[in-house]
Amino acid sequence: MMYNIRGENIEVTPAIREYVEKKLGKLERYFDETPTADVNVNLKVYNNDQKIEVTIPMNDLVLRAEETHSDLYAAVDLVLDKLERQIRKHKTKVNRKMREKGAEKYLFAALESEANIAVATEEDELELVRTKRFNLKPMDSEEAILQMNMLGHSFFVFTNAETNITNVVYRRKDGRYGLIEPN
Repeated sequence: MMYNIRGENIEVTPAIREYVEKKLGKLERYFDETPTADVNVNLKVYNNDQKIEVTIPMNDLVLRAEETHSDLYAAVDLVLDKLERQIRKHKTKVNRKMREKGAEKYLFAALESEANIAVATEEDELELVRTKRFNLKPMDSEEAILQMNMLGHSFFVFTNAETNITNVVYRRKDGRYGLIEPN
């Protein structure tokens, strides 16, 4: 894997680069072959918080995780844990899809520790527990934000009155709002 490590408000020293590459290099054990992916790592500093964002785009999958911590090295460790959890969670599903496509090799390797487990665990199925149907009222994004706040939700689906296309407004982690518009 090729590493593209960038820093915002922080200088990426050789020690930081080496630590990030060493830690993220541990992900290679999860693959049958080392993926030819460019690993994008953004390191950011806000006040006393260190934030790391890691994106690994591959042919059939994009692995992405971000973590904020007061210690940069701890943030790297936490983001590695998140990426490992993603891989373990989706490994069976991704390999099955590749098998259905007729691929000879799997994306993810079988680990020795998993091979020694005698009890086969069933994969976690994504369970849909509720379905809602409602008419989308044409409105502008400001009205949609007001409706979302009145309902106490973190997102709201509506029909944009100007374009007559379905849009989504959502509350961001920083407390501001975002708008999703289809192309």
